[in-house]
Amino acid sequence: MFRKVKKIHFVGIGGIGMSGIAELLINLNFSITGSDINKTEITQKLMNSGARIFIGHNESNVKDAEVLVYSSAISKDNTELIEAKKNKIPIIKRAEMLGALIALKETSIGVSGTHGKTSTSSMIGALLSSAKMDPTLVVGGLVKNLDTNSKLGAGNIIVVEADEYDKSFLQLRPTIAVLTNIEEEHMDCYEDLNDLHNSFTQFANSVPFYGRVVVCSDSPGVQKILKKIKRPITTYGFSKESTFSANKISYSEDKTTFSLYHKGEKFGDIEINVPGEHNILNSLAAIAVGFELGLDMQTIINGVMSYGGVRRRFEIKGTAQGVMVVDDYAHHPTEVTATLQAARDGWSRRIVAVFQPHLFSRTKDFYKEFAAAFMNCDVLIVTDIYPAREKPINGVTGELVYNAAKSAGHENVFYINDLENLNNELNNVTQKNDMVITIGAGTIWRYGQKYFEYLLNKEKAA
Repeated sequence: MFRKVKKIHFVGIGGIGMSGIAELLINLNFSITGSDINKTEITQKLMNSGARIFIGHNESNVKDAEVLVYSSAISKDNTELIEAKKNKIPIIKRAEMLGALIALKETSIGVSGTHGKTSTSSMIGALLSSAKMDPTLVVGGLVKNLDTNSKLGAGNIIVVEADEYDKSFLQLRPTIAVLTNIEEEHMDCYEDLNDLHNSFTQFANSVPFYGRVVVCSDSPGVQKILKKIKRPITTYGFSKESTFSANKISYSEDKTTFSLYHKGEKFGDIEINVPGEHNILNSLAAIAVGFELGLDMQTIINGVMSYGGVRRRFEIKGTAQGVMVVDDYAHHPTEVTATLQAARDGWSRRIVAVFQPHLFSRTKDFYKEFAAAFMNCDVLIVTDIYPAREKPINGVTGELVYNAAKSAGHENVFYINDLENLNNELNNVTQKNDMVITIGAGTIWRYGQKYFEYLLNKEKAA
């Protein structure tokens, strides 16, 4: 029945999650149109793939649509939503369309959790691709092995991110559910922490009786709901009691090595091409999924070792003028902590962090926790907030993080409200052999790229 619908319109098609679904549907021979406020690399790529893209929102954009899909960034008073409603065109959220897509495959893997969804789902995708299972993939970042965020595979398996924002993941019914961790986040969508925990429990229990729930037993939030999960469970973590665990860990720049154990028995040594303790946990999740799908352990290990990372997840831009430039998507205190620790573990460089807070609400809720996380960098530059979908909150700016870091005793913290001045600020604080990390889910990566290009030009001119 799903294939009876041919013309699908996406409002906010340039978003990373929306574009991935749109690209899959194009490859499935659906007629795709979409609108967004800006022309970007993503919208251009979709146009090259066959989508018709409108820049700007207009009621005429939806005239041929049989269904309209919208993202969480789109307000209810959007002119295209209003026009679709007036013309009785079905209006659905992105998650509902994703749910329809995963129903097309026999086996589906939904990766949920406050942190690590993109890296874990991408790692699972790399593992299954290495095992010649040719999976379909929809993730929230550009996978380096594929240079895309979605791929239509011929195999009968699909891997997707299951996002808890707006309780979207409750639209999905995966065969295997992965829970990487549960922390306080997106609380504008939940009544309280209990509501958040109940939603993750509901997601886990949506797995069919023949499926499995793969959980990180190191996460206190996951531990709180374990007894409420009524489906078969596989655990992973650093504890020897976990079904899959890691031990004998060593770090060397962007390589991480560890010994893999299954129910206490050593299965082999693994080297992954991404840094940090958090990526060991992500790889354990992927290993657990591969095992559940019946793959032999050597195939699983080879698959995990083939993973090349995701853009904007500790993405090393390069080194110029002796300064190493890295970009990372971290936008929650726990993620910042993991990113900075990965830098500390892998490299013996001074760390200069450039942080662009993401969302007024998140900054208001976590500015003290952000300040604490950034105590692990040598120099901190805080910029103003990237608002995304939000309107300003009185008194909430990047200075909250700056002031909190100073109050906590950070000796080298600076605040800039104009990112165009970033190169000058970095020139004032960086030294040879430093690592500069741009951190945040907004536009900060562009300025990190500009800084790296500036260093390259200086190097060429020298």
